[in-house]
Amino acid sequence: MSNFWNIWIIVPTLLVIFGCVFILIACSKNNTGIDEGKSMGHSFDGIEELNNPLPKWWSYMFYVTIVFGLIYLALYPGLGSYKGLFGWTSSNQSVVSNEDSKAAVEAAKAEDRLSQYDREVAKADAKYKPIFAAYLATPLEELVKDKEALKVGGRLFLQNCSQCHGSDARGSIGFPNLADGNWLYGGELADIKKSIMDGRNGMMPPKGGLPIDDSELKGLTEYVVKLSGREHDAALAAQGQGSYMKGCFACHGMDGSGNKFMGAPNLTDGAWLYGSHRDDIEASIKNGRTGMMPAWKEILGEEKVHVISAYVYSLSNK
Repeated sequence: MSNFWNIWIIVPTLLVIFGCVFILIACSKNNTGIDEGKSMGHSFDGIEELNNPLPKWWSYMFYVTIVFGLIYLALYPGLGSYKGLFGWTSSNQSVVSNEDSKAAVEAAKAEDRLSQYDREVAKADAKYKPIFAAYLATPLEELVKDKEALKVGGRLFLQNCSQCHGSDARGSIGFPNLADGNWLYGGELADIKKSIMDGRNGMMPPKGGLPIDDSELKGLTEYVVKLSGREHDAALAAQGQGSYMKGCFACHGMDGSGNKFMGAPNLTDGAWLYGSHRDDIEASIKNGRTGMMPAWKEILGEEKVHVISAYVYSLSNK
């Protein structure tokens, strides 16, 4: 943190605290020239103002609060980059990657200065690791029948996956719906676990990297609409079939049913990751699409991924 931001935090904080002290002391003195309990000469709607001091209990409580605040700021971080007399931290600072986080935790362990977060994680691991180890030892085919395991998987999903796929797992534009039974990379238990463990990188280059002119886009779009079983312009779709045969079939298949080994979408199932409107389909063909899901094996570990995999599978396999 720069000196400017240190000053920006420290000065206003201390000014407010000592300003409160000044106001409290000033209000505790009778500088009005009027005896306590006497009228101040002001009245409104039959209510007369008297020269009464602040209640002692209120003043003492305020002094205690101020002293507590100063002690807290001395012991714990709160004033800019000042670390506090205890050197306490809520988390590892300046961590920008998973590797940095692990290195910071190991260094903190070696120096016996674990942050509160690290201590809570260590405590949770000691309590829950045996449970997750038992889940990992259970085949996925059996785990999907365990209601308690699925509840755990659901909570892990909400914590780590719902930001992209939604709390109901139905996704949104660019993020797959995990509850509809349509899978780019296969919907078997092993496929789902591999997707979560290793992540996925999906990429279709503009026009599939094929020699397709812009003038062919409308026809190709119409042919894709035809493949999905929707109403279409037969003549325009027939033109688009020729464009499709220039190479689109290499990934999506001759019948448009896709290829799970490549993550090439099935164009016949009515599931659209980037929208089903003709404009959306044409934009996907013309500009290409790039999608990435990070690998979770280093973030959550296989034990938790194992449980999440069972939960995700259960969403479309009741």
